[in-house]
Amino acid sequence: MYAAEARFGIRCSTTRTYTLTGEVTRKEYVCCKQGYALTSTVSRKRRQRGCTRSGCKAKLAIWKVKDKNKYIVVGFNEVHNHDMTTVDKVHLLRSHHNLTESIKVYSADMSKVNILVYIQLSLLEVQVGALENAGFVKRDVYNYLRDVRGEVIGHDAELLKENFMAMQEKNESFYFKMEVDSEGRMGNVFWSDARSRRAYGFFFGDVVVFDTTFNMNHYGMGFVPLLGINNHRHTVLFGCAFLISETTDSFVWLLEEFKKAMPGEPPKMIITDQDATMSKAITVTLPITFHRYCIWHILNKITEKPGIGECFSEMCKCIWGMDKKEEFDAKGEEIITNNGLQDHAWLSSIHAMRENWVPSYVKHVFSAGMSSSQRAESCHSFFKQYINQKNTLMEFIVRFERALASQ
Repeated sequence: MYAAEARFGIRCSTTRTYTLTGEVTRKEYVCCKQGYALTSTVSRKRRQRGCTRSGCKAKLAIWKVKDKNKYIVVGFNEVHNHDMTTVDKVHLLRSHHNLTESIKVYSADMSKVNILVYIQLSLLEVQVGALENAGFVKRDVYNYLRDVRGEVIGHDAELLKENFMAMQEKNESFYFKMEVDSEGRMGNVFWSDARSRRAYGFFFGDVVVFDTTFNMNHYGMGFVPLLGINNHRHTVLFGCAFLISETTDSFVWLLEEFKKAMPGEPPKMIITDQDATMSKAITVTLPITFHRYCIWHILNKITEKPGIGECFSEMCKCIWGMDKKEEFDAKGEEIITNNGLQDHAWLSSIHAMRENWVPSYVKHVFSAGMSSSQRAESCHSFFKQYINQKNTLMEFIVRFERALASQ
């Protein structure tokens, strides 16, 4: 407090403790400009900084009186050999800014609801009048959150497993599976709670939307929600997974665990994008399930491909307006010929797989009114309000549960 009033920074120079008890017997505080900066012999380029040490002799030394529970001042020098810091810069001195417990709790609570640090600081700035009145600098908050995550990293997988096991003890219908490699490292993870499994059993699992474009945790693992729709046309969640890679083996493992967890028969239809590894996994694990490609992704690509964007509206009328396969084929051939697109490689490839996405070709299979994976896209957008890519696995799960409760 004295140093702050006098407008200089301090640091602890020496500390002596009693070996047996660890009790401090002597402590010496010095001005932050005490001593001289060491001259670096390293030739690499370093950031140029101003002089931080000037050999200042100001100090305070205290000593514990033997056999008495009190300390006395044994040395005090208040003379500085430098100018004091200006009033508006005192809060930037290292010894005069730190996070109080209340600020730590405040920041932790704000982070739980996915309020970014810079927004937290803006709110605090309004509350206290100016950030210099808060008693810390912006970097302190970032460093604190970094340290909190650092304590979890390395134990995150164990904490996640313990959390899932605790949930399973509360409700036996909670299902989870964690892959572990030969070195004991966590691999793919799948989980589904009682409500999700019950929803699938109520015949809402006839159509499943499967999408992997959501990558939201500290380790870069893909978050994969498996979704459906209920009789009120509300999105329902059947299960979730963390995947370490988007390979055929990972998708096969996920779909096998999904089949084990879900009561009843496999879905009648599964809707995904045109990912080749995903298609192969579905063929292996769900041979009787109709695999439908997301029509939204395909139509979106048509507008981007050179040479065919001009006839987009004409193609849309053909895709959505033809009730029979023969009508679609005839009209499609007419559009391709009139626009000189017979040799367009991408259009030819899409046309060849029309049985998996064109409405007139897929209407024989119940789809619950869905033709795209946009529900998954909407789900991703919803979860992004609560989750970000810096989250550890446990942070992710806590925020994920809050998001579900909100929904």
